[in-house]
Amino acid sequence: MHKPAATICSNVDEIYPSIFNHIDVKNRSELHIAGRLDADTTGLVLVTDDGRWSFEIIRPDKACKKVYRVGLTYPVADDVAVKFEHGIQLQGEQKLTLPAQLEVIAPKEARLTITEGRYHQVKRMFAAVGNRVVSLHREKVGPISLDVEVGQWRYLSADEVQSFCA
Repeated sequence: MHKPAATICSNVDEIYPSIFNHIDVKNRSELHIAGRLDADTTGLVLVTDDGRWSFEIIRPDKACKKVYRVGLTYPVADDVAVKFEHGIQLQGEQKLTLPAQLEVIAPKEARLTITEGRYHQVKRMFAAVGNRVVSLHREKVGPISLDVEVGQWRYLSADEVQSFCA
């Protein structure tokens, strides 16, 4: 599903409406998100009723890549890519982040690939290097790229589902 801004990855409406309002299927209450996004973050979310499948996607030791397009307040400093490659110390955490890949697209825009999903990780990584995320969009999870319009969804093929377990 292509998650719109100002929606939440929850089964019920809260301050923001649930993305599940965009999904018209039976047993909607049994669905959950494999790797949730914040209310202001847009992009690809994987929706499932299979807990084991989603657990395999979000486990850091499985190294499932998540690709984000990041808009920033300040231009990306020259040393940030190397810092991200070596892991970043996030405020309030003891362990460094796992290595991440940073591609600068424009002075204030980058593509970041991570393999874990800590709480507000992308925002906290950039904060740790003195920058602020102003927009965040997930383009890809594992082999799946976002290919539907905002608010739309589609079923994964059997091959796509199996590609995560390979």
